[in-house]
Amino acid sequence: MRRLVIHAPLDLRVEEDAEATVLGPQDVLVRIGAGGICGSDLHYYRHGGFGTVRLKQPMVLGHEVAGTVSAVGAMVKRVRPGDRVAVNPSQPCGACNYCAAGVANHCLDMRFYGSAMRYPHVQGAFRDVLVCNEAQALPIASHVSLGQAAFAEPLAVCLHAVRQSGGIKDKRVLVTGSGPIGCLLILAARYSGAREIVATDVVDETLAIARTVGADQTINAAATPEKLKAFAANKGTFDVGFEASGSAEALTGAIDVVKPGSTIVQVGLSGGALPIPLNMIVSKELSLRGSFRFHPEFAEAVDAIGTGQIDVAPLLTRTVPLQEAISAFELASDRRRAMKVHLAFD
Repeated sequence: MRRLVIHAPLDLRVEEDAEATVLGPQDVLVRIGAGGICGSDLHYYRHGGFGTVRLKQPMVLGHEVAGTVSAVGAMVKRVRPGDRVAVNPSQPCGACNYCAAGVANHCLDMRFYGSAMRYPHVQGAFRDVLVCNEAQALPIASHVSLGQAAFAEPLAVCLHAVRQSGGIKDKRVLVTGSGPIGCLLILAARYSGAREIVATDVVDETLAIARTVGADQTINAAATPEKLKAFAANKGTFDVGFEASGSAEALTGAIDVVKPGSTIVQVGLSGGALPIPLNMIVSKELSLRGSFRFHPEFAEAVDAIGTGQIDVAPLLTRTVPLQEAISAFELASDRRRAMKVHLAFD
């Protein structure tokens, strides 16, 4: 079995693992077919972590994966060998107060694939074969490719962010940052009934894709900042803002152009503390909300992709063989050349 292991910044290795696989009664053995390279994977590759999270030991990367069931434990009922599945990387404990309250994304003992937030680190899913719990393996529609199914995890993040906004049906929406999460936010916002969507970024190539997936208007905030500033007239234009870049400038710009009483959902992570115009938040009576991972939204994402209500296909730039992982990560790091890069494990 091959695994993609990060040892230190820029030290990424495809390693062999001869470890025997043992299935428990509710376990599912999945042969991984496709895996999406996420922003957090890139942070581990480039910097060895993000914010206060740092690698302390070698770790298998990856949490956006889909594959085919090879074997199942004795008590498994949801799937059977041959089924194709999207794999939910969240493994909440199911016993803490947050799990009991239905907000398992805040689980006190969460195990999330490819995460160095706890030590020992939780090993990731960029591997030929993965053993997961039955609850993590969601069957996908027969016409959905494994590449499309691998978008379920980041799409779930965006559906959760929409839920955090309090609802966007018939509302004017701003999305700042049009990378993979920003573009999936556009898709999620359109799916959720947004009346108008304006997207910003500082890279024209990503803005072109944002228009393809449903943005009514795009603005290069670096080249034409006056176009965004125009939306600040009369104390603001937008009902809801989604900030996906983790940039202080983007958040400040969003605060400037949303209406009084509006909600801004912070989805993008930064490398540290961000300065924010607190006086504007107070005077405009804004709600600034965080959005972290997901829980029920993973199943919703699988369903939305399967029914064709959300088309993620335009976001996939290229699929690269696992053995060429370093070139795949370099490509994924170049925002002018790539939106989303997948690894192929076949």
